[in-house]
Amino acid sequence: MSSESNVKNTLNSIELAAIGHPLQSVGRVLNVVADKNAVKASVELGFPCASLIDGIRTELVSAIRDVVGVNDVQIDISQKIRSHSVQGNLKPVEGIKNIIAIASGKGGVGKSTVAANVALALAAEGASVGILDADIYGPSQPHMLDLVGQHPVSEDGKTMLPLEGHGLQVMSIGFLVDPDQPMVWRGPMVTSALNQLMHQTEWHDLDYLIVDMPPGTGDIQLTLSQKVPVSGAVIVTTPQNIATLDARKGLAMFRKVSIPVLGVVENMSTHVCSSCGHEEAIFGAGGAAQMIEDFAVPLLGQLPLQARIREMTDAGSPTVVSDPDSDAAAAYRKAAIQIAAAQAALKTDYSSKFGNIVVEEAK
Repeated sequence: MSSESNVKNTLNSIELAAIGHPLQSVGRVLNVVADKNAVKASVELGFPCASLIDGIRTELVSAIRDVVGVNDVQIDISQKIRSHSVQGNLKPVEGIKNIIAIASGKGGVGKSTVAANVALALAAEGASVGILDADIYGPSQPHMLDLVGQHPVSEDGKTMLPLEGHGLQVMSIGFLVDPDQPMVWRGPMVTSALNQLMHQTEWHDLDYLIVDMPPGTGDIQLTLSQKVPVSGAVIVTTPQNIATLDARKGLAMFRKVSIPVLGVVENMSTHVCSSCGHEEAIFGAGGAAQMIEDFAVPLLGQLPLQARIREMTDAGSPTVVSDPDSDAAAAYRKAAIQIAAAQAALKTDYSSKFGNIVVEEAK
């Protein structure tokens, strides 16, 4: 075996400690030059992880030194996010590589807060990110991202430009209606609104579009599964059994419509007292653990319950941007990286690389 092959095989087999995936499942080795004195390699990761690059490089260099026995090891690491396969025969939405649905079985589990902070964390790690507020009856992203009262612009009278909040491209029904106006709509009107928000927004070169789903398994979820090319879904729950009962239904629904479930995020795992720092599982424990065991999906993150998270979100500046050095922000970033890595490990979509094949009868 050549030294280059040995180095490449070693790199591919390394399980990255920060994410729990082998390199070959979430990235690839682009180039290796090796001799008895030195090794140079280029590695491309398929998920955003700017904050982890130095640690990953150290991990890879150490492994090569141990296996190959060469001290002079240089590894360049880059990031390239690719499109991944979606359900059915749906075609990708122009301007979007991956659409990830953030969903829950029931309301009140902090799903929208998780969606906003995960989107901001992905952007902080080096991705181009948008967020679509698909909760037609109760849109909250305009408030969370400090965009209340703003309205999208249409340059051609047919499509809308997304708004920008903290570096995210954002679209919500909340931009198009009065904040105090109740959405007294039947199912067809709701599904039509979702289609328009998704397909008539001029999304620009997004690596990820995070879709903040309404709770439950109703019209919006059905429309999403039939008409929107979703590359992955994340289920948000709290530890209590009553929440996981509904979350299990949401997870089963995505599987039934052939949308891959990337994993589960347990929100409000523990409460940290702002005065003394005491940590307590006030919503219980074990519900999410049982769920991930029964459905064989990963636990992508455990997020704390803190008053500061609510305060910052209410002020239109979620934790990841308003308090980036906090433990809570670190938990959101860790969950976001796990979500992106789980997406990167799935099948890549190459359909956009090939043109349409037209068969014509010879004359």
